Amino acid sequence: MPKPAVAPSVDVCVCTYRRASLVQTLASIDAQVGVVGAVRILVADNDETPSAKPLVDGEAGRWPRVYLHAPARNISVARNALLDASTADFVAWIDDDEIADPTWLAALLAAIGDHDAAFGPVRAVYPSNAPDWILKSDLHSTRAVETRQGVVTGYTSNALVRRAAVGRERFLEALGRSGGEDTEFFTRLYGQGRRYVAAPEASVSEPTAADRLTLKWLTHRAFRAGQTHALTYVAAGQRGRGLVSAMAKAAACMGLSTVLAWNGVARRRLWVRGALHRGVAARLLGVRDLQLY
Repeated sequence: MPKPAVAPSVDVCVCTYRRASLVQTLASIDAQVGVVGAVRILVADNDETPSAKPLVDGEAGRWPRVYLHAPARNISVARNALLDASTADFVAWIDDDEIADPTWLAALLAAIGDHDAAFGPVRAVYPSNAPDWILKSDLHSTRAVETRQGVVTGYTSNALVRRAAVGRERFLEALGRSGGEDTEFFTRLYGQGRRYVAAPEASVSEPTAADRLTLKWLTHRAFRAGQTHALTYVAAGQRGRGLVSAMAKAAACMGLSTVLAWNGVARRRLWVRGALHRGVAARLLGVRDLQLY
């Protein structure tokens, strides 16, 4: 008789830095339903002092918890500490200010199939005083982008990754303060043959801070994302091609935003999209990366 299938094990990984919201995140993980295999929660504290330890150890949860002190104020250091500590079949990623839907982990496991990673949506939760254009454009939410080649990169705000597919690869510490380290990481793995899938049913929600409800903040974030994306052109030896493409797309976005100046939502969307392409061009021209952390 064939042996029964063994339920997969999962290490749920959370990086944290001085956020009391970690308590709600951990509670939402403990509240997961439909998960059969063994689950652990690994928390990497990026603060210089072990400030999150009482939050992790203070109340016993449903799943075993492991606290890791990974100081440096460099998020790549924390992410790598989690990878070093993980021993499960899968590594799930969620941020310390997010709340997982009750079926989040089960939906990720159902979606991944024989792929190496699955990425679920992050729903932005806006305050009551958010500007109307913010609500309509919803630029703070995140979802997997499906291209002709499928999903070619990802993020750590909502993901499930096959641990064997990671191997010895790690997040770049050089990007640990500027951000975009997760995009670079998954783009690099994709270039090595890993394959991804979207998991639209595996949702988490994230409150949007008031200081992020501005065009300036969104432009800044998109510009930084472009700087990270530029690394794919550098790695492929296509710096010149990438520069020409980015400048053309940035010009097109600027032109269209002028044409659609009467449409506040479309104009702002195009401006933010153009910032991404400007970031690509800037990085390829040698401009120093923006620092977010």
